[in-house]
Amino acid sequence: MSGETTRPKCVLLCDDEFHILRAAEFKFRRAGFEVLCASDGVEALERIQTRVPDVVVTDCQMPRMNGLELIERLRQDERTRDVPILMLTAKGFELPADELVERFHIAGVAAKPFSPRELLRRVESLIEEVAEAPAT
Repeated sequence: MSGETTRPKCVLLCDDEFHILRAAEFKFRRAGFEVLCASDGVEALERIQTRVPDVVVTDCQMPRMNGLELIERLRQDERTRDVPILMLTAKGFELPADELVERFHIAGVAAKPFSPRELLRRVESLIEEVAEAPAT
């Protein structure tokens, strides 16, 4: 046995609304997560270069690179292809949430405003599902 300590689970939070980002970051840090924050998809991709997160939570509507574009880029990258993604949105979609989940291979869609506690619960649940999934 090596004396390595287990790294905390890491979540990437991506939203252009500062107050939403900070509220979620606070909740996740208090729960023991390592938290990467980004204000748009471009910044999110930069953050992932230093640490691939266990889960990504991204807003849909953002400047420079929106959430759907970010998801497409994550799914094209071997390192992030299977990372669970939860999308946040305050705006209605042309596609129903279940179609977004299937088309973009995301874990779910959460409406804004959201409860940071509920968001934490959903992310913890996603991490448990990944841990319990049989290896392929």
